[in-house]
Amino acid sequence: MPDPLDRSEPPRLDLLVVGGGINGTAIARDAAGRGLSVLLCEADDIASHTSSASTKLIHGGLRYLEQFEFALVGKALAERKRLLRAAPHIIWPLRFVLPHQPHLRPVWMIRIGLFLYDRLGGRRGRGLPGSRSINLRKHVAGRPLQEGFTRGFVYSDAWVQDARLAVLNAMDAAERGARILTRTRCLSARREADGWVAQLGQADGGTRTVRARALVNATGPWAVRFLDEVAQVRHSHTLRLVKGSHIVVPRMFTHDHAYIFQQPDRRIVFAIPYERDFTLIGTTDVEYRDNPAAPRIAEDETAYLCEAASRYFRQTLKPQDVAWSYSGVRPLLEDLEPGEKSGRAASEVTRDYLLQLEREGAPLLNVFGGKITTARKLAEEALDLLTPALGTERPAWTEDARLPGGDLPNADFDTFHEAFARQHPWLPDSLALRLCRNYGKRALRIVDKAARLEELGAHFGSDLYAAEVEYLIREEWARSAEDILWRRSKLGLHVDRTGRERLERYLAERGTDGGGPGASDDAPIR
Repeated sequence: MPDPLDRSEPPRLDLLVVGGGINGTAIARDAAGRGLSVLLCEADDIASHTSSASTKLIHGGLRYLEQFEFALVGKALAERKRLLRAAPHIIWPLRFVLPHQPHLRPVWMIRIGLFLYDRLGGRRGRGLPGSRSINLRKHVAGRPLQEGFTRGFVYSDAWVQDARLAVLNAMDAAERGARILTRTRCLSARREADGWVAQLGQADGGTRTVRARALVNATGPWAVRFLDEVAQVRHSHTLRLVKGSHIVVPRMFTHDHAYIFQQPDRRIVFAIPYERDFTLIGTTDVEYRDNPAAPRIAEDETAYLCEAASRYFRQTLKPQDVAWSYSGVRPLLEDLEPGEKSGRAASEVTRDYLLQLEREGAPLLNVFGGKITTARKLAEEALDLLTPALGTERPAWTEDARLPGGDLPNADFDTFHEAFARQHPWLPDSLALRLCRNYGKRALRIVDKAARLEELGAHFGSDLYAAEVEYLIREEWARSAEDILWRRSKLGLHVDRTGRERLERYLAERGTDGGGPGASDDAPIR
């Protein structure tokens, strides 16, 4: 198959996907697996915005039941089951504790909600325990809580390393033939009779023309701006941008359960075990009108989250306790009539998605809204819409497919981890666990040429060594210290300034060209 970036003439592709978040990478993966020639371009790094700024949950959204979004919750819970098998290294079950406050929601309402949540999730065969009532005076989860909380409920959902989920989708797409170009912006896209002509630009100022039979707008918070300024097509869509912020504080409890806290404004806030030594608390819902690329937590958001946690924990949380914070911008679909204003709070706007296929002329598929849990299903539906126009009859295939590193026998992470640790007894326990959690079976590609810790190369602090850095450059498009420390891992919480500077020098001296399977391997785009 000819290289789709051959410079002898503008490349001709089946599909150009613009946007390297979870939706764009999932669509590229599904399309490549159906035999289509695919190019995905991302202006920054994979999952560098909304898709790395979530609450890190694969869940149905218990609170959406109050909004009667039964279809969305059911779809998300069905995906939860599939994802637990597809990527058992980066996704795992998590039990949530809901302390009861009678004046916020009565017991009968909570019981009905949890009953529906269990049933919509299809408990049989999913391997997750059902919900139940607990005595917080006796349960381990009651110890960090204030004495007034005596009754609670516990239910199941799942945790995910969100940015890694997007990276794994991109890796699988590339291994099935897709081209993945990071730091490559779509400057313009022009519809012609038989397809789209797009100008792509790299960070160094170089440009390149590509041709595609169909175009996917998976730019998340920029979806409407892409239509207005890049594709320049007429439309009537609006997106409501909502900022969600999280804080990370030193560990507030030692057990492995998470909490879901009801608030007086009827919102909920999670408190989740995070990166071994920390607790993650979030999220907020704040209207946002600034640049989606640079959201920052505001002082009142930090205060809100500290107060939300302090209503429940014995330990009073203060803004000065925050070790790190992050914010993301969610693009929520809310199409309104011209001049109409929404009367709904941001937390009440649907997290469902809309796929809109424009069939007049060359196909244009717009992706509006969505959530990380339902990205695989969104991609499947997107390709079901696109394939008739592209003349391929290959069926959907991702429902039971594993993601890179997730091909563990019986999706049993614990057994794999135990075997990995036995095979590499020279690895510190914490490093062996982290490598297994981040990379699954692909961890073997990092350590199998080594027989002792020193053979992993330069040490950058915490448990980060050059062998892992080289893997991330070669296989996962990592180019900067931020890519490695904050998206491919969260080692930024553990590596000090000296270690970061050492890593930055190492990357500068070796040079990074984007790497990754499916990255352009010919001359620089110009």
